[in-house]
Amino acid sequence: MKPFNRLFIFIYYVVGFIADVLHPVSVEGLEKLPKSGVLLCPNHASNWDPILVALKLPINYRLHIMAKAELFKNPLLGWLLRKVGAFPVSRGNNDLSSVKASMQAIKSGDNLLIFPEGTTIHNGIGYTDGLPAHAKAGAAMIGVRTGAILIPVFVDGEKKLFHRTRIIFGDPYEPHYTGRRGTSEEMQQIADDILKEAYALGGQMVGGKPLCG
Repeated sequence: MKPFNRLFIFIYYVVGFIADVLHPVSVEGLEKLPKSGVLLCPNHASNWDPILVALKLPINYRLHIMAKAELFKNPLLGWLLRKVGAFPVSRGNNDLSSVKASMQAIKSGDNLLIFPEGTTIHNGIGYTDGLPAHAKAGAAMIGVRTGAILIPVFVDGEKKLFHRTRIIFGDPYEPHYTGRRGTSEEMQQIADDILKEAYALGGQMVGGKPLCG
């Protein structure tokens, strides 16, 4: 991604202005966000999420976004996503090219956004029986293998036109695993935990009890 070309700057400010009108956003925790080598892990409730999060980060944040390939089928949305640093991933397949692109982004000192749920959860609550029902282990695996700083992020679920949406950046999550790369079970647990922390930032309920970050 080349964030300082004129087209990127134009899109960042113009689309940011339009997004602020349609979906005004309040942001918390941005001031404590590390500047590089970060893996942002938000919950996922709307196709607007990657755009809203990306446009609330500093213009020089050098963000890459792993987004589901279906979003790129819409020519306008796909164009916008690519211009804010997104690249497609084919869900349900071993998309090695996307994994390599993700790992290279972190290793080069840039930052990456991945939705651990892998798809939108339209009711805004990604839990069943107190466990994250839709966490995928891929985000944890990329984070562990690259040594990324894992940051849970909460994004309000339902997006209504002209109603304010909250984006909350949490504190770094420290993964615990054995060996150099950990086991598949440990990667799943890390993915579950960081998604749980993301929802906790928004005060979501799990198992009938309020979460705390």
